[in-house]
Amino acid sequence: MADKTNWIERKFEYNPPDGELPCILARLRGTPARLEEIVKSLSKEQLTIKHNDNWSIQEQVGHLEDVEELLDGRVDDFIAGKDTLRPADMSNQRTNDRQHNEKDIDLLLQSFRSTRQGIVNRIEEMDDKVVARTAIHPRLNKPMRVVDMAFFFAEHDDHHIATIYEIARKLGEM
Repeated sequence: MADKTNWIERKFEYNPPDGELPCILARLRGTPARLEEIVKSLSKEQLTIKHNDNWSIQEQVGHLEDVEELLDGRVDDFIAGKDTLRPADMSNQRTNDRQHNEKDIDLLLQSFRSTRQGIVNRIEEMDDKVVARTAIHPRLNKPMRVVDMAFFFAEHDDHHIATIYEIARKLGEM
């Protein structure tokens, strides 16, 4: 059963040690493959059907691709030594406007994979001084290090993957 907690209501109390960053980056790097595994056997109709007026599977995938700009920007924020990370658009207007259901799922997945790999590479190339910096997460109003931010995005990935699995499971019951 997928976690029914609204993403915005989630609390992030996990405080991974600095040495855990490679493990968290492996999770981030693996998200595109997990998405590809889920969607490979689904038809275009199954990928694009909306459930309870929520995003379709393909829109969920598109949303993950959309927020890569935020992740990349927050990497920039750490490199620049900013005190506060840039905020997310909590209305998800970009995802709502981009008409992901009209796109080719393979191209959407390919774009996500390429962008995500570039971001993970940037984080892996950070020197220890940047990795040790902290900046305030604007919505949570708490300090984060690079490892915390990476964990936050890995959790966001998993939240959407769980939702996608739940939708796919329901499609099997229809």
